Amino acid sequence: MGIREDYRRFKKIGKKQRQDLTEFIKKGDLVGNSDSINIPIKIVDLPEFAYSSIDMGGVGQGKGENGQPKPGQPVGKPQKEDGDGDEPGDESGEHGYYDMDPEEFAKELEKELELPEMEPKGKKVKEENLGAYKERARNGPRANLDMDHLFKKGVQRAIAGFYDEEYIKEALKVKDQDLDSVYRHILTEKNYNIPFSKLKMIAEKVDDEEIYDDFEELDDNYTGISRFDIVQEAITNIEVSPEDERYKHPEIKREYEKNAVVVNIRDCSGSMGEKKRDLIKRVFVPLDWYLQGKYENAEFVYIAHDHSAEEVQRNEFFTMKSSGGTRVSSAYEVAKEILDEKYPWSEWNRYVFAGGDGENYSDDTVNKMVPLMEDIDANYHAYVQVKPNGKGYADLASDLEEHYSKENLAVSNVESADDIMFAIYNILSKEGGGE
Repeated sequence: MGIREDYRRFKKIGKKQRQDLTEFIKKGDLVGNSDSINIPIKIVDLPEFAYSSIDMGGVGQGKGENGQPKPGQPVGKPQKEDGDGDEPGDESGEHGYYDMDPEEFAKELEKELELPEMEPKGKKVKEENLGAYKERARNGPRANLDMDHLFKKGVQRAIAGFYDEEYIKEALKVKDQDLDSVYRHILTEKNYNIPFSKLKMIAEKVDDEEIYDDFEELDDNYTGISRFDIVQEAITNIEVSPEDERYKHPEIKREYEKNAVVVNIRDCSGSMGEKKRDLIKRVFVPLDWYLQGKYENAEFVYIAHDHSAEEVQRNEFFTMKSSGGTRVSSAYEVAKEILDEKYPWSEWNRYVFAGGDGENYSDDTVNKMVPLMEDIDANYHAYVQVKPNGKGYADLASDLEEHYSKENLAVSNVESADDIMFAIYNILSKEGGGE
């Protein structure tokens, strides 16, 4: 194996050493922003030659005069320098990072959670083009009159109204047949579209001579007009009707922008300790990365609240310390104001994700929070309730499930890192209320 093949083999091994995505989300350092994700990988050292820096000659070159070796003199054993020759396996391996963009992260997360691939919906018309002239209407510019359609309809009408008058005359000469029986025969067997009054007019031109025993004998002896002759006759005598006029119109092709805005809401009250904040981060960050990877244009809004709420920057949102009381509705008031002003529902897919430990101010959930949530049009809302080791008596998640009346709500309980992936699955698999 050459050095190039060896190098490629080791690079392939290194790529396979990327940490399991679930373990990374549960335990890894969720660094980066919504544009780049650094997934740790195990570095595999490439083989290389090592050279000693001991000042010695080659084989058979001992030390002679002035420190120079004499020919044939043994050189002795090389001495180890500081830092060389560590025993194998006495230290942990180094780690590098696999730079994964949000689009790749979204695909990997779908595989990891066995999610159906999400198809983002476009809402705002980005571009409108005129395609091929495939649409037809009864009205339009005269220059757009569909002549092919008009001619085809005229031929169809001519063929449908055609009948062989000579055959009808011969049919009137069949024994024991009156006008009614002849009329039924030419309608059902010959498919002639002829009024009964016209048949009576033809019968007046025919003498009473009966020369056929039945219609079968007539068909055996009468050659008549071929199908080709009928079509030729129809084309020659084609008549167009205003009813057949259709006008061609171009097909309208609309390209939509796939825009999404994600509103992240976090409880920053005094009860939100470090473990709770970390669990929320491990749910919200992958959701951000996922939606960033699925939409052409994704924007993020971060709202922190205790008793009151304010919009904050992303880094501040995930690192802000806890203090104060809890009134969750204050965050939805800010969210509604921002969404109504900057992200109209007609143009944006909207996602509103909130996280907290289940505590809320007395009566705030039913009287203010739920009505505000229902008033905010969104693909779906989500609430992530974090209770490390199941501790805590407040249960905002259950209150929302009981009082929120729409179908676009996903509620998840997270007690430990083992619940994180289920919470993410529960949210992403939720069928939203978007258009």
